[in-house]
Amino acid sequence: MPERTNALTLQLLEWIADHPRRYDEALEAWRTTCPRLSIWEDACIDGLIDCEPGSRLVSLSPKGKLLLQNRSE
Repeated sequence: MPERTNALTLQLLEWIADHPRRYDEALEAWRTTCPRLSIWEDACIDGLIDCEPGSRLVSLSPKGKLLLQNRSE
């Protein structure tokens, strides 16, 4: 991820951190076909979010939690 974290990526992480989200709910809210707004896809590629096998719940990965904690530093 670039040094300057995208504001929408931080918004996605905050949204997930707020309470458990279902995979389909998260995908519906954040997926886009616009190549300039690939927030969901970029977060997956960057390892910022996890999807728990079997439960289909989306959560922040340790890397995502760290990024969210350090966003104001």
